[in-house]
Amino acid sequence: MNLKNAQLDVDHWIKNHGVRYFNELTNMAQLTEEVGEVARIIARRYGEQSEKESDKNKDLGEELADVVFVVLCLANQTGVDLQAAFDKKMDLKTKRDHDRHHNNEKLK
Repeated sequence: MNLKNAQLDVDHWIKNHGVRYFNELTNMAQLTEEVGEVARIIARRYGEQSEKESDKNKDLGEELADVVFVVLCLANQTGVDLQAAFDKKMDLKTKRDHDRHHNNEKLK
């Protein structure tokens, strides 16, 4: 799966099951909520907070997928080609950060 196809899949789903996109501000709030759910799992499962019994069955992958879904919605409704943006970002990070990370004593 590439991001372009994922954007098309989400757009198809929205048009056939979701009626329409929520507005951008609502989706931004949704994204914040979904990221918060990921943070809760990470903090309790991998961090120092104890995990509540009610959180033990939460699926991190499912919550991450919720984040991706809302990001794809936002990209679609704002006209962003996320595949092109991601490819550009990876190229930039590769050129900019390769030596920097290899030379970072904290990472050795």
